[in-house]
Amino acid sequence: MLERLGADTEIVIVDDGSSDNTLATAREVYGHLHRLLAVRQEPNLGKGAAVRLGLGLASGSRILVADADMAINPRHFPDMLATLDDVDVAPGSRVEGRRVRYDSFVRNLASDVFHFLVHHYTGLTLRDTQCGAKAFRAGPARVLALLATTNGFAYDAEILSLAQRLGFSTRPVSVTWDDVTGSTVNMGADAIAMIRDLRRLSRHVYENPAVEVDLAVSAADLSRAMGEVRAHGLVLARGDANGVVVLPRDGALAGAGIAAAVGGRLRTTNLAELRGREFVVL
Repeated sequence: MLERLGADTEIVIVDDGSSDNTLATAREVYGHLHRLLAVRQEPNLGKGAAVRLGLGLASGSRILVADADMAINPRHFPDMLATLDDVDVAPGSRVEGRRVRYDSFVRNLASDVFHFLVHHYTGLTLRDTQCGAKAFRAGPARVLALLATTNGFAYDAEILSLAQRLGFSTRPVSVTWDDVTGSTVNMGADAIAMIRDLRRLSRHVYENPAVEVDLAVSAADLSRAMGEVRAHGLVLARGDANGVVVLPRDGALAGAGIAAAVGGRLRTTNLAELRGREFVVL
């Protein structure tokens, strides 16, 4: 099915420290594709950390994230990617009527409660934040990956909340799905962790190290400077008066090298400064 997206489609597979043969199976299924990158993240850090790594590694202008079980029917992927002609973020939506329909009363109730908590703590009105398929333009995807902090399953709510706070245009795309058995979500421990993460999001101050540069500094100049300090996965936020290279939270040292190479200034940036800027992948 993925072949229908085109021969030049890049496939990035992130194995989040699994105990099975995920990478071997992935290479067996997709090894014939000439643009396949399979990486293993050690130790197991969580879904959010794995997705952020994948977003940082992807090189295409449009990026689609999907769970490995392919519960979302891949026939929807072209529509999700096409929606990016008009918007920055195109999350899949499994909503039927006003809710996602699960196979049990308990799961339906848990979904309703989680939606209430997401809206309460983040202000999001999207009904299906947890759909496993989401499409992004590359620039917005990269800055969301750099800013997000949640490693667990609440990452979906965080990344969509950040998109809203940064002013990214969003349009859900209706998808069909199979409720695949063997989920790794624990309705007890993971639910408590997700609620804890949601509460933290309402209080979290998003500030990252950044390099302020003159508008005359090109993306090519910055890419060369990144190569010198072995930095990757960064994004340039262009505004009317300057450019801001957004760094990961532990990226100040690399930022100092980049600043020295291009005559920039190392400082921090925040959501208010980044909102409304043009994002260029470096």
